Amino acid sequence: MDFLEALDGRIRILERVGEWVEAVRISGELLTADGLVAPSYVEQMIRTCQELGPYIAIAPGIAIPHARPEDGAKGLGLSLVVVREGVWFGSHNDPVRVLIAFASPDRSAHIDLLRQLANVLARAGDLTQAAARLGTPEEWKEYLRSILQDPL
Repeated sequence: MDFLEALDGRIRILERVGEWVEAVRISGELLTADGLVAPSYVEQMIRTCQELGPYIAIAPGIAIPHARPEDGAKGLGLSLVVVREGVWFGSHNDPVRVLIAFASPDRSAHIDLLRQLANVLARAGDLTQAAARLGTPEEWKEYLRSILQDPL
C-alpha cells in the first residue's frame, strides 16, 4: 500500500485547536470513521503520550500519533491533521503544525509504508511551511504526491 492510498483522503485542516489532546483525538477519529481503528486505539494514543511524554513530536513541527496494533488497530492507514496556528505538546519540536496519525493491524504490515513516511518526514521543514500555504485536502494530496515522486 502506498502513502496516498493509506491516507485515502483522511485530511483535516484547522486554524487552531484547544490543546494537543484535541489534535490527536481528531487525527484518530479520522481513522475511526473509516473503520481502521477502534475508539480504544484513539484513547491509547492519547494515554501513551500522557504517560511517556511528547515523544510523538518527532521533528520540528511534526507529530506522529499512534498506538500499538493490539490497542485496537483494524487496518493499515494514515490521517493528516494540519493545525495552522500550531499546537504545543511540551516538546522541543513545538509548535506542531502537522500530525500524521498511523495505524497498523500488526507489526509487519506497515514496513513499506514506513519507508514512504520517512521520505515525507525527511522534508519536515517543508511540511511545516506548507501548513501555512496549503488550504485544501486536494492541495495537500498533490503536495505529498510531489514529495513521494521526488524523495531526497
